[in-house]
Order: sequence, then C-alpha cells, then structure tokens
Amino acid sequence: MNKSANKSVKKLVLERSEQLYKEAWDLFPGAVAGIRRPYNFVPGEYPIFFEHASGGRVTDVDGNEYIDMLCAYGPIIIGHREREIDEAVVAHIRDKGFCMSLTQETQIKLGNKLRQLIPCCEKLVFVKTGSDATSVAIRIARAYTQKIKILRCGYHGWHDWCVEVKGGIPAKLYEDIFEFHYNDLEGVKTLLQQHRGEVAAIMVTPVGHPLAEAVQMPAAGFLEGLRSLAYEHQAVLIYDEVRSGFRVNLGGAQQEFGVIPDIAVFGKAMANGYPISAVVGNREIMDVLVDKVFLSSTFFPNSLEMVAALKNIELLEREKVLDKIKERGNRFAAQVQKIVANSEMDCTLSGAPWMPFITFNRDEKKLYKDLRTQFYTQLIRRGVFLQPYHHGYIAYRHSVEDLDFVASAIEESLTETKKKILD
Repeated sequence: MNKSANKSVKKLVLERSEQLYKEAWDLFPGAVAGIRRPYNFVPGEYPIFFEHASGGRVTDVDGNEYIDMLCAYGPIIIGHREREIDEAVVAHIRDKGFCMSLTQETQIKLGNKLRQLIPCCEKLVFVKTGSDATSVAIRIARAYTQKIKILRCGYHGWHDWCVEVKGGIPAKLYEDIFEFHYNDLEGVKTLLQQHRGEVAAIMVTPVGHPLAEAVQMPAAGFLEGLRSLAYEHQAVLIYDEVRSGFRVNLGGAQQEFGVIPDIAVFGKAMANGYPISAVVGNREIMDVLVDKVFLSSTFFPNSLEMVAALKNIELLEREKVLDKIKERGNRFAAQVQKIVANSEMDCTLSGAPWMPFITFNRDEKKLYKDLRTQFYTQLIRRGVFLQPYHHGYIAYRHSVEDLDFVASAIEESLTETKKKILD
C-alpha cells in the first residue's frame, strides 16, 4: 500500500488491469457489467480487476494493495475470507451437499434466527439478491391489498419496475410506480391523495442513500409518519433494508429507529459476501405466498448461503461486531469531520458511523465535479479504495490503525485537491 506523508503521490501502475479490460471487451458487453465499470470510479486511476482480498484489504492484479472501504458494495461486514464462515461452508459441501430436490434443515435454523432478531419478521422467504427480494415484496403487497400502485424512495435494484435506466423496458411496466424524496413526508401525502385507494405499498430505504449524494438519516417523525400513512391508506409499508440490515443493527434500521414496517427485505451483510437475501414480514401478509403468489427458483433453497449466514450472525453476536463497528465508525467520523472543517473545502461527510461518504456540495460553476474527481484520484493513489458516487462501509476487520490511515489519506487528498483545483 502506498505510504504518504503530506506530499503528492504518483499515479498507480495499472498495466495488467488495463490489459484484462481490453480482453474483456471482446467477451462481455461493455467489458465489465453494472456499477463495477471503470467510469463509475476515475478512469485510468482505479484498478479494474482485483486479484485477492483478506480481512479489510484488497489487492489488484498489478499488486497494488488498498484498504477496502467499499466492501463489495456492502456485503463484507466482517472481512474478506473470514475463516470460520468459509470453513463452515466447506464442511457443508464436503459432508452434506447443498443443491437438492428438497430443502435442507438449515433453512429452518436460519429462519428461526431471523425471526428472533428482526422485529417485523413473523414469516419469511429466502431468495438470492436484493433485486429478487424487493420485487417479491412488491408482488406480495399487490396480492395482499389487491391494489397496484407503488410509492417508492431509494435504489431497489435492476428489475423492470424500479431500474433507473429504462432501455428495453415498456413504459407500462413502471407506469404505476411513483417516486418520492427521502424525508419528504408532505410529498408522500400528496401522492397518496392523488392516488387515493389505489396504493398497494410504500417502499423506502430507512437510511437514505441517493446516488452521489450525502447519506441521510431519518428526520424526526419521517418513519413514524410513513407508518401512520400506510395504516390510514391501507397500504403495506416496506423497508428496503438490503444495505442497513445486519449493519445498522442486527434487527435492521427498524430495530435501531423503533418504527416497524409490515415487510422488510434484507441482503448484503447477512452472509458476509455469500449471495442470499430475505423477505420478512407480517404473518397474514406473507401468507399470500401460500397459494395466491407464485415464487420459485431452482437455486433459492440452496443451503450454502444459509450456512454462511448462520455462521456470520453467530460471529456478529459473539464478537459484538456491530457495537465495535459503531464505536470505530464514530471515532473515525469525528476525525474526518475535523479534517473537513479545517480543509476549507465545500464538502460534507455523511453516513456515520456505518456508511461514510465524502461528497462535494454542488456549486453554480460545477466545480464540485472536478473536486470530486481529483479528491478520489488522490485517495486511490494513497491506497484507500472508495467510490466517488457511492458511500463506503466500515467492516469489523478495519482496525483503528486502518481507519487512522484512511483519515490521514483523506486529509492529504483534500489538501492536494485544493492545491490543484482551487489555488
């Protein structure tokens, strides 16, 4: 990892990454899919391919090592290659197998654990991805209420009803979806009046995380207001806890903030990188899956991810992981807040203590774009892996020393950015 001491650092050598990227263009549309594409970082400055990871660090194919503050966009809650979790999975492969025509007992063990932890969880189903889970939740809400329209706030995945890029999707597939802004309760009231008697569900990320914008916590009365409005309009209140679940609290943001939805979806940090998600909720609502809603997949019942989730949750509880992440995250945030204030830069730290994000405030000259690009260029050169348009995460294997290093790198990067762009 590059060491720096208040001085400029050189551009990283990324020759192997660039070569693999060229090869990938011939195989895959766009070479790299989705949010991992180079233009979502700083092209030419960030690696494109990683080689390996361990604990709180990742190493790219050119041998550059970074403190990994993106954590695979959220699943890594403990650390990469976590021995206890991986060994539990390997033992299950070796001793029992995992893909069968019938379900293994592991499903019941994990289901009972989630019901113990998550306030709204009376019944549940397991799927694989966050997009799976949010789409299942919408289907359940529509079947239960016999209504069609959905009010939504946040990123909910890539499926037709919620994807941001509309290419290839007929307008009729999302014409009954209406967006509102986080913490804008009046906007929700207006939509409910406009579509009175037609709204099946209100879906919200209980912690707001708009793309490239500061992370937001719920304003006083916002979640409570949504809860009340959902009751009043006989709509299902759905929390998208794919990011907040098993990170903000073992019971999710609903446990942390004390406002309970009818349905919630969990994923990402539930299994420390293994692909599993869950739709959990009120017994009566969830029971539409018995015979009114169809849900099936060859791979949804596979048990490896369930084994990983059980072991991950065991570690989270035993080691008091979330308490320690919160403590370190608050300490880190206090450091960075001082650094930001002393930098005299028009930027903001948000998301503490769980999802730290430095954003540059919009200005009339649109200098914020140049500031953002330069800052994240300086940060990656100093061995800190973050994303310019997406908040970061803190994992258990990020030591206090790691976070001190990141804070120092942020200070140096802000200083260098100011020098290059503003001075």
